[in-house]
Amino acid sequence: MKLFFEAIFKFILGVLMVVLLLFLPAETFGFWNAWLLMGLLFIPMFIAGIILMIKNPDLLRKRLDAKEKEGEQKKVIGMSAIIFILGFVLAGLDFRNGWTNIPLWVVISASVIFIISYILYAEVLRENTYLSRTIEVQENQKVIDTGLYGIVRHPMYFATTLLFLSFPIILGSWISFAIFCLFPFLLIKRIKNEEEVLEKGLEGYKEYKQKVKYRMIPFIW
Repeated sequence: MKLFFEAIFKFILGVLMVVLLLFLPAETFGFWNAWLLMGLLFIPMFIAGIILMIKNPDLLRKRLDAKEKEGEQKKVIGMSAIIFILGFVLAGLDFRNGWTNIPLWVVISASVIFIISYILYAEVLRENTYLSRTIEVQENQKVIDTGLYGIVRHPMYFATTLLFLSFPIILGSWISFAIFCLFPFLLIKRIKNEEEVLEKGLEGYKEYKQKVKYRMIPFIW
């Protein structure tokens, strides 16, 4: 029950934060792009939370714990929060003032990419039950090298990048998109630090790096 109430509280808090960051700058609830994003984001999140609560509460507990122990990762989390706040606020202001305009077909395409990314994210969670939101080596943790992990070493970050870059396009703001384009650079910093931690503490990770060459994007990086 404690886990259930913690999950519900954080879910409601997340919804309220997004509502304030988007609709307050827009000064209207007629910001239809914001409603679209919230539907795409929070409905699957709610369903996934229920499934995890029933089938894998330990994984849900790990996903709810966002207290980083690594100093470098704390900086990354802080910068990510700034990007999110600034990007969402600018999207609301953009809608109110009509600074930029993204065609409807592009918004729809971004929504499709968002859904595909969510499916990839769900598959990663299914494959790797060690996925916490913090950088750490867990007790009895093993290297996962099957499925998406046989293609790239960090498929979750690939899915997350697609998700986050589709946010501002769904919101209809090129200005917001420019801000969110900073996010992949933060992920690069996070990944490099994470691999240092895993190499030191996770048996077999160095061999895994030799087997799977690419971190996030096949044949590129």
